[in-house]
Amino acid sequence: MRQVVTGGVDVSAKELVVAVRREDGSAELLRFPNDAGGHQKLIRRVTKGGRSARVALESTGVYGLDLALALHRAPRVEVMVANPRAVKDFGDALLKRTKTDPEDAVVILEYLERMPFEAWCPPSDNALILRSIARRITAMKQTTTAEKNRLHAAEFLAAASPVIRRDIEVNLRHLIRRIDSLAKHAVAIVRSDAELSRKFDLLVTVKGIAETSAVQILGELSVLPPDMTARQWVAQAGLDPRHHSSGTSVNKPSRISKVGNQRMRAGLYMPALVAGRHEPNVHAYSQKLIARGKKPLQAVTAVMRKLLHSIHAMFRLNVPFDPKKFARTLDFQESA
Repeated sequence: MRQVVTGGVDVSAKELVVAVRREDGSAELLRFPNDAGGHQKLIRRVTKGGRSARVALESTGVYGLDLALALHRAPRVEVMVANPRAVKDFGDALLKRTKTDPEDAVVILEYLERMPFEAWCPPSDNALILRSIARRITAMKQTTTAEKNRLHAAEFLAAASPVIRRDIEVNLRHLIRRIDSLAKHAVAIVRSDAELSRKFDLLVTVKGIAETSAVQILGELSVLPPDMTARQWVAQAGLDPRHHSSGTSVNKPSRISKVGNQRMRAGLYMPALVAGRHEPNVHAYSQKLIARGKKPLQAVTAVMRKLLHSIHAMFRLNVPFDPKKFARTLDFQESA
C-alpha cells in the first residue's frame, strides 16, 4: 500500500486541478473549488486512511497562497511551492506539447516525484498580518466612499430626514477613526520586523508613495515568493500587456491583462499618478510615451509597471529609489 500520496496542483482563481498518483502508477485527476472548503476537501483526499502526502504547486502568487498555507498547516502533509520557470523547463524536457490545466497538473506531479523535494517556507506571520490589515483598510475606505456618496445625495433630497444625515456623518467619523487606528497598527507591525521595516523605508523614497500607499503595496508584495522576478511581479499584478490579433483583419490595441492582483494595481495607481506629475524624471518618461502616441491612462499604466520593476531592484539591491534611472531607458513592455 502506498505510504506517501503525491499530488500536483494547477491553481487558478476559482479552481484547483489536482493530479494524484494512484497505486497502479496512473494519475487521477480531481477538481476542487479554490476556497477554504475546497482546500480542506483536497487535504482530506490526499490524507485519506491516515496516509502522509506530498503536494506541489507553482509559486504563482495570490491564487495559491491560501492553499499553500492550508497544506502547510495540515498534519501529515508536506508542500513544495515550485518555481514556474523550473516547472516549464521540466515540461519542455518531457516534450509536453499540450498546455491544459489537467496536463499542467500532471507535469507538476511528475516534477514533484522526480526532482529533489524542497519544503516550502511560508511568509512570516508579520507579513500575513500586514496583508490582512492592509486589505481591511482598503475595504473600509471603499465603505467610507460609499457613505460619502450617500451623504452627498441626502443633502440634495428634500425628503431625506436629518436623522439619516446625522447617522451617516457619525458613521463616517467612526470609519475614519478605525482606519487611522488600523494604519497605525500596520506601521507598528512593520517597525517590529526588520525585513518589513527595511522594505518600507525603501518604498517611501519614491515620490508618490507615502505611509498609506507603502502599507498597501508592501502588504501585497511581502507575501510573494522571494524568488519571483520583476516580470513575474508585473504579471502577478495583471499589468502585463495582452495582445489580440487574428489573421490579417483583427489587430486590436494591446491592453493590460488585469489577470492578477487587483489590490496591487490599486496600490500603485495613485503613486504612479503623483510621480508622473511631480517627479521630473518620471514625468519625462510619461511624456515620452504620450509623444509616441500613448493615451494618458496608458502612460500611467506604464509608470505603474516600471515602478514595480524599480521596487523589485530596490528591494534586491537595498538601495533607495533613483529617479534619474527611471527615464534613462524605456520599459521593455512600454511599446505594448
